[in-house]
Amino acid sequence: MPKVSSVIVPYASYLRVYEPLAAFPEPERGHWARYARRPEHPSYQDELRRSLADLLPTPPIPVPVHESGDAFVVEVDGVLCVCPWRTRLRGWQALGELGEELPESVLDAVLPSLVRRQAALDYERWLERNPDARPWIRTSTWQVPLNWFVLVSDEERLYEKGAGPDGAAPGLRYRTPMVQARRRTARALKTLKDTIEDGPLIDGLLDVGRWLEEFHPRSLVELDYGGLVHVVPAGELEGDHSAADVHEGIDALRTGDGAAAGEAYGRLVERWRSVRDRRSAN
Repeated sequence: MPKVSSVIVPYASYLRVYEPLAAFPEPERGHWARYARRPEHPSYQDELRRSLADLLPTPPIPVPVHESGDAFVVEVDGVLCVCPWRTRLRGWQALGELGEELPESVLDAVLPSLVRRQAALDYERWLERNPDARPWIRTSTWQVPLNWFVLVSDEERLYEKGAGPDGAAPGLRYRTPMVQARRRTARALKTLKDTIEDGPLIDGLLDVGRWLEEFHPRSLVELDYGGLVHVVPAGELEGDHSAADVHEGIDALRTGDGAAAGEAYGRLVERWRSVRDRRSAN
């Protein structure tokens, strides 16, 4: 694969589900079986390149005309697991969320209202034919949502230091079996509902929990820092144990230790504030 370019954006993190081939009906299962036998598979940076290329024409193409036939592939204990990109579906969903991220004047400059309306109509018609559709990948820009860290543990942390400024970029990700992710979600939800008021953390965790239930129980869940590694200094990235802090905070709430929970939360806020501040640095 080509070396990552410094112009590749966005600074996004990813939550992915890899399902075993048995979870896919034919003929899709056969497609993924053949796809997995290829000698090379594209990376998330290749997906970004294709998406950004669609924004160059006038008018831009906010959502691909055809669904992607690509996927991420891993083998877990001898079982081949696939995470379809579903770029078209995710593009529609991301377009619907842009109104919450950008002022309308900025949004109109990026994507004309006529283009957005047409994409929304296309999505409505597609959903009528595919009411049960869901993505295998969730994306978050300029942060890793705290509720994602609930799904994984510090022992599952995989840090790759990288090869310096002219080599491969560093990487940080977690991988966990679906059964573990669901168990941690349920346990954390019980603790949070018993100890704190309803709010974004509980709502986000409920949403993620419902999403996980859509997949095969032998799936693999992956939390990938993705492009965020380019905005976090290497020393801070290597020392980032956010999953451990999240679980320490939840465990402290479970035992009634409010002070320890506050300390864990404070570490998380401080760590991720520096990333969010870079979003508006220019």
